[in-house]
Amino acid sequence: MHTLGVPFVLLWLLSGYSCALGGKVNKHKPWIETSYHGVITENMDTVLLDPPLVALDKDAPVPYAGEICSFNIFGQDAPFNAVVLNRTSGEGVLRASSHVDCESQKEYTFIIQAYDCGAGPDGANWKKSHKAVVHIQVDDVNEFSPVFRESLYKASVTEGKIYDSILQVEAWDQDCSPQYSQICNYEIVTGGTPFAIDRNGNIRNTERLSYEKQHSYRIMVSAFDCGQKKAKEDVAVHIEVKPVCKPGWQGWNKRVDYEPGTGSKQLFPKMHLETCGGPLSGVKAMVELQTNHIGKGCDRETYSEKSLQKLCGAASGSTDLLPAPSPSANWTASLLTDSGRESDLIYRFDGRQAANVPDHVVPQNLTDQFTIATWMKHGPTPGLRAEKETILCNSDKTEMNRHHYSLYVHNCRLVFLLRRDFTQIDTFRPAEFHWKLEQICDKEWHYYVINVEFPAVTLFVDGVTYEPYLVTDDWPIHSSKIDTQLTVGACWQGGEVATPRFTQYFHGSLSGLTIRPGRIETQKVISCLQACKEGLDINSLESLAKDIKFHFNPAQSVLVVEGEDVDSINTAMTKVSYINSRQFPTPGLRRLHISTSVQCFGEDTCVSIPDIKAVVMVLPPTEPRITISGSKQLVRPASDLRSPLGVAPFRELRITSTVMKGDSLGGFHRPEVMEVMHNLDYCDVLVIGDELEPERESLEIQHSALLGKHLDATNSTSGISIYGVDSMAHYEQVLRQLRYRNWRPASLTERRFRLTCSELNGRYTSNEFNLEISVLHHTAPMEHVNHMAAQSQYMRPVHHPLMIHTLNSHVSGPAPPAATVVIVVCIAALVIIVVIGIYRIHATHQEGSRDDEDEIKDPESDWESAGLNITVNPMEDIRGPQALGEAVRGEECEEEDEEDDAELVGGMTIVESDSSDEEGEEENKGREEVNGRKQKGKPEWDSSLVTY
Repeated sequence: MHTLGVPFVLLWLLSGYSCALGGKVNKHKPWIETSYHGVITENMDTVLLDPPLVALDKDAPVPYAGEICSFNIFGQDAPFNAVVLNRTSGEGVLRASSHVDCESQKEYTFIIQAYDCGAGPDGANWKKSHKAVVHIQVDDVNEFSPVFRESLYKASVTEGKIYDSILQVEAWDQDCSPQYSQICNYEIVTGGTPFAIDRNGNIRNTERLSYEKQHSYRIMVSAFDCGQKKAKEDVAVHIEVKPVCKPGWQGWNKRVDYEPGTGSKQLFPKMHLETCGGPLSGVKAMVELQTNHIGKGCDRETYSEKSLQKLCGAASGSTDLLPAPSPSANWTASLLTDSGRESDLIYRFDGRQAANVPDHVVPQNLTDQFTIATWMKHGPTPGLRAEKETILCNSDKTEMNRHHYSLYVHNCRLVFLLRRDFTQIDTFRPAEFHWKLEQICDKEWHYYVINVEFPAVTLFVDGVTYEPYLVTDDWPIHSSKIDTQLTVGACWQGGEVATPRFTQYFHGSLSGLTIRPGRIETQKVISCLQACKEGLDINSLESLAKDIKFHFNPAQSVLVVEGEDVDSINTAMTKVSYINSRQFPTPGLRRLHISTSVQCFGEDTCVSIPDIKAVVMVLPPTEPRITISGSKQLVRPASDLRSPLGVAPFRELRITSTVMKGDSLGGFHRPEVMEVMHNLDYCDVLVIGDELEPERESLEIQHSALLGKHLDATNSTSGISIYGVDSMAHYEQVLRQLRYRNWRPASLTERRFRLTCSELNGRYTSNEFNLEISVLHHTAPMEHVNHMAAQSQYMRPVHHPLMIHTLNSHVSGPAPPAATVVIVVCIAALVIIVVIGIYRIHATHQEGSRDDEDEIKDPESDWESAGLNITVNPMEDIRGPQALGEAVRGEECEEEDEEDDAELVGGMTIVESDSSDEEGEEENKGREEVNGRKQKGKPEWDSSLVTY
């Protein structure tokens, strides 16, 4: 215990002494400068400080206490270390501890302190200096090359001008210092170009450029920084040379082809307006489709007036005063027609002709309500301004010269005269209604409808309502027994002159002049009757800008587009299209005219935009071939013709239409026939030969067959006409229900009819389908024996007593005795039966006085020229009874299709039936049948069945 305590006490006393001694030796703190400024080059590790890093200690030269052991750095993530180079002198150095990048950080600021070595080797009782601030700047190294901001530069110039700057290219450098990050120079690498570039990147042309010489230039440009480091990649500059700017529409085609059936087609898909940079406040463009030379002002349906009215839902009962010339409507035959109008019936009046409408055609029951409608094209006539030009006039036929009602043009005014007689009204009432409109004398087609609801009269022109600007009153006409005359194209003056004549001739064109008594036409029907089937359109209305305004005229032949922005106008104009909804449009040119006006800001002179003219070429449609097919011969007994329903001549009728489509395959043009569906507008069934005799025959269609269809029918002794715009299927249905009756067919042997159908009022017509109806009468048969030669190998004994064939005299080989006996007996029995049958038939024919007793005949047989055919042969065809049964069954099917008939002749029955293989049944019935059949490839004998 005492041994351990002594050393411990000694050690404690020694350490306490050392501490006392150290405090006396290390008396002073190290000393450094208060601030340092240093520079380090990026990618290097040594920092150059100013002043140098030196720490001093007043305890020097005392070992440890006067020496500097370390420098400590205090700062946030300062990538530096301070290293003591000499402990005695206190010199140190500052080094980077990691990579220093100027582009990441250009400057660093941190705190540094110096530490001495303390009082001894163990560093006890060390002292530290005050804190010094160190500022270090990172010097840049030119390690990056210039890079252009764009991968491609584009510009356009106008030919013939010198530009100070066409465009400016710009490059940049990632280096951090101004010396290396700034671009000091640009250079055009491509040689031999008329361009130069300055140190700021501005490119200019050194000579005047010519569009004809070169449309565009492509040059390469490089850049240099201030350290003369060149860009690694040059940049391309594309300069387009434009011709001298001329304001106007560009990018449009002078001709646009339109193929029928393709719907709407854009007219100007790439068109844009060039304004040459002028400031604009608004643009207005008007597109006009000129179709005055097409039909009646535009492409309309060219069906007949009756068919159009039926199609549009107009009430029935109208009278066509200008129909196509025909035997039943011959009063228009002397009028001039305007040809080449795609079956559009137009009459041209030159002031020298007119037509008297027959009395049986003139509506006699005009009441307080009626409608007059017509297409009219009229212009001012030099020298005739004061003359009346009569369109329609109802005047006294003789003795007097009173006009009861008329429609005429006077001084480019349209006037309607309506004078009632005293039996209808006896007061001073409106009589003349005047309209003053530009359309009356503009030499264009317009559709005029006058609705009379007396005393009110309303005029519709192209579907727009106009009230009369002047109405004059007059007294009614005194009633008389003088007949009136309705005239078209002039007015009839039958009294007060020496010779009755036409006066007040019309100069112009008319079409579709109708009068409908008893009711007026609706606005909807009027719009339908005059509607154009072609016009302008705009596709994708939702894609137009909000500032775009547009409107059409009623016929959609004029489109006005307005907008404030040129780009919006350009977009709108690319949407303008042409559309023709007709399946078979009228081919030819349609002219387009575009006029444009531009509004400018302030007092600036507006840009003048030239008008442009283009055409739409409507290509000819593929003409359809309308084909009528079916059975061309109908053989029926007289009883069918006398029946209440008669016969249906066209019940197997089929109407088809085909077109030829070209198909290019392997360089060869291969036409292809395709079936198409379209409407028809009439089918005529005409009687060939003598006209129908109404007292004994008729050709008619039940009204129920027309229900639910846009069809109507008229008939006469010449035939029947079914008209109206409807599908081929509906026409088929109606024609199949057409019935022919003849309740006195005794002297009738045949009737022939001819069927033709039309589309577009005769523009496309079908083939002429001829049908013959033959009447079966009872005739006396004549014996006819057909000797058929056959080889022995095709002959064998027949055990059927009713089917006996001609015996071949050249048959080789002996027949069995039993068979020979049977053959002889059968032949004898058959001859006796045939003779008796012929005698009875002949006697019946002689005694019977009724010509209408008929016998059913196979359609392929000619009963009028053939008698009874008898073929006698003891041998049967090797095909045997089975083949014979098949042939008989085939004949039975054909006979059933032709409607079986049985009649009593002198108490006996003449029927058609199949031959039976059971002779016992036939003999028990007390009758025998002689059946003939045609052998394949040989004209043998007619199939005839006679019962006796």
